[in-house]
Amino acid sequence: MTVSRMRVSAGAPGLGVPTPPAKRVLSRLGAARWRLGLMSGLALAAALAAGAAAAQSVAMTGSMGSKALLVIDGKTVTAGAGSTVHGVKVISVQGDQTVVEVNGERQTLRMGVAQVNASGPASSAGRQIVLTAGEGGHFQTLGAINGRTVTFMVDTGATTISMSSTDADRIGLKYQQGQPIGLQTANGVVRGWRVSLGSVRIGDVEVFNVDGVVANREMPFVLLGNSFLSRFQMKRENDQMTLERRF
Repeated sequence: MTVSRMRVSAGAPGLGVPTPPAKRVLSRLGAARWRLGLMSGLALAAALAAGAAAAQSVAMTGSMGSKALLVIDGKTVTAGAGSTVHGVKVISVQGDQTVVEVNGERQTLRMGVAQVNASGPASSAGRQIVLTAGEGGHFQTLGAINGRTVTFMVDTGATTISMSSTDADRIGLKYQQGQPIGLQTANGVVRGWRVSLGSVRIGDVEVFNVDGVVANREMPFVLLGNSFLSRFQMKRENDQMTLERRF
């Protein structure tokens, strides 16, 4: 009778061949390193996620019945009490104010008041603003004048920051105390006032004592003119504009 023989490599898995002690040690070390690497990766991911959540900025720009119109990190959303959007939980909506919760901390948002940083008070030491063009190639962004929320549109042809008297009234600007002037428009001359804006803020960049003009006419945006832009080095690449602070 002929007996077939099969050569088996030492330590082959699943064949009942004992693994030498040295190889068992190396195998255990490899598994330990893998578990350590996995734990480190998960910890890093958690830290990055926490950092991203902490960097959120939130503002209330209006309300629709029982829902609030919020701007979260530049994105406009509608949310009611009990809902969570982009990591921001809405606790309550009452009239012109909304209570939200991020990372276990509650913030009270008031309509028309500057955006808040969900991680605490925002810094004004920033030096760079990055804007992305919207429809029609225009650069628009949420910001604040004297701590009150406005919507800016970049206008490199405007000498100063320009706004309507309606916006000026809404943010509590005492423009009637400014210098009266006449402004030439396509429909003729309208009444206006030269003013000094105590602070102008976009994101974490804040500039003080900026010249502005208030016009007695309706305007869809506050024009971000050269009294603000001239303090920055401007660079445009495709649909992105970067403003780097000069001083």
